Amino acid sequence: MRRITAGLFIALDGVVADPQNWHFPYFNDEMGAAVSDQMGTADTMLFGRTTYEGFAAAWPEREHAGGPDAEMARHFGDIRKIVATHRDIDLQWRNSEVLQGDLIESVTTLKQEPGGDIGLSGSVSVVRQLLSAKLIDELHLLVHPIAMRSGMRLFEEADTPLPLTLLRSATFKTGVVHTVYGPGDILEGGYEQARENLS
Repeated sequence: MRRITAGLFIALDGVVADPQNWHFPYFNDEMGAAVSDQMGTADTMLFGRTTYEGFAAAWPEREHAGGPDAEMARHFGDIRKIVATHRDIDLQWRNSEVLQGDLIESVTTLKQEPGGDIGLSGSVSVVRQLLSAKLIDELHLLVHPIAMRSGMRLFEEADTPLPLTLLRSATFKTGVVHTVYGPGDILEGGYEQARENLS
C-alpha cells in the first residue's frame, strides 16, 4: 500500500495560516533537507485548491529560472498532481488533474494503486479530513518558535480527540522542531480507556 505523507509549517500556538509571513527567517539547510526528504520521494502530490494555485504560480517559474530550487521544481512538475476541489480551476501546471468523487473514498482507492509515496504540503483542509480518516501515514510538523496569536490553526474544535503517535523528532539550529507523527493511540486501550484509568 502506498504511504501518504503530509508536511506543514506551524507556529507554537498551532497557527498554519500564511506561513509566507513568518516562516522564512527560520529556513535553513536543515529545514530544506527535511522538506526534500518528505516530498522528494513522492511520485504523486495531493493538494487543496488554494495550495495548488500557490504552487502552480511559483514552482514552474523556479524551474525555468534554473536556480537552486530548479531540481525540486522539475520534480514537482514531472510528477502527478491531484487537486481536491469542488470549484472550477485552471490546471495550468503540467501533469495536473482534479480529484474525482468523494475525497476519502478516492484517496483510499489511490493508496491501493501501485506507485510511490503521495505527498501533501500545506492543504490544511485536506490534511484535516485525511487525519480524521487515519489515511495519513506520516504528519511532518515543522514547529517554529513563534506564536502568531491569530489565524487558522491546524486542529479545529471537534467533539472527539485525535490521538497521534510520535514517530521521531529533531531540533534544528534555528529552534524549529521537526516532529513526525503517525496515526494511533499512544496508550494501549486508546484515549477513552486511558481517561478512565486516570479518573
